[in-house]
Amino acid sequence: MRVRKLTFAALAVAAGLSLTACQNGDDGTGQSAPSSGSTTSSTGGGSGSGGSQNGGTGGAGTGKGSGGTGKGSGGTGKSSGGTGTSAGTGSGGGGTVERCHTDGLAITAKDTTIGGDPGGTVTVELKNRGGRACTIAGYAGVDLKTSAGSLSAKRTGEAVNHVTLKSGQSTAFGITYPLNNSGGSGVRITGLLVTPPNETSTVTLGWPGAASLPVTEGSGTPVKVGPVGSAGQGG
Repeated sequence: MRVRKLTFAALAVAAGLSLTACQNGDDGTGQSAPSSGSTTSSTGGGSGSGGSQNGGTGGAGTGKGSGGTGKGSGGTGKSSGGTGTSAGTGSGGGGTVERCHTDGLAITAKDTTIGGDPGGTVTVELKNRGGRACTIAGYAGVDLKTSAGSLSAKRTGEAVNHVTLKSGQSTAFGITYPLNNSGGSGVRITGLLVTPPNETSTVTLGWPGAASLPVTEGSGTPVKVGPVGSAGQGG
């Protein structure tokens, strides 16, 4: 009986030790879970901190970008200043005197024949009626309207002068023609057409000279015209 008691006692001790070992194993597993939870929490905190740092860096980048835009605007301002300078230079080049145009001239004709001359003379005056100076040079186109049709004057061949007319100033040229001393009716003159040099617009004037031209045979014209400025210049 004593032996059995000892045996049971030994078994009881062994069972107690075995139970303790099992309990210790369960506690270790339980402690591991909190440790794992701590690691996860730490990792989460690291990610959050990293996100904040990335966000801060991004903000700095945006600030520098804005600074770049400001410099670009400054460049545009300088370009505008350059354009203003060019415009000013262009305006300065507009001082060239322009050619006299038909609509800017007051054109008149008068008889200037001197007694005793073999031929007659009509002087055509061109007056600048515009508000600014203009220049004129060359031969005007001159046509006489006659009972026999239009008759164009021939150039005398004299040298051409460039004349600058201020507002209100005038210049002139002469028309010479043969007088009809035949006693007959001749060729009746009914009008005068004048086209200023380098212009296409024509002015029609009354003829102030002799009423007719002598009848001539053959080709050519007996009427001649001098260059602008050949008959004097008035103010």
